[in-house]
Amino acid sequence: MIIDFNSMEAASIPNFKGGEKELNVKMFFDGTNRIMEATLQPGASIGMHTHETSSEIIFIICGYGTVIENGESVQVSAGQCHYCPKGHTHSLINTGSEPLHFLAVVPEQ
Repeated sequence: MIIDFNSMEAASIPNFKGGEKELNVKMFFDGTNRIMEATLQPGASIGMHTHETSSEIIFIICGYGTVIENGESVQVSAGQCHYCPKGHTHSLINTGSEPLHFLAVVPEQ
């Protein structure tokens, strides 16, 4: 299966998971798993949330930000991958001056 994000329309979700500003996202959802190409503008964030039934893998394509996982802050940048295991809590914040562009995979477990 090919998922063509180039042919998808982006949705703008304000205050995603309680975060700041908005998340711009193109999302594939098969009823169980989500695969997303997304962007956070400077100062935007995905709010703190817990993965009760899934994990999440976030690959940073370009930009710079901060991941807060289980109360610990870690800087992320292009080429790095953040993994949030099932049962863990995390947030992603664009702390840079350019858009933070990433690919996220959320598989139900």
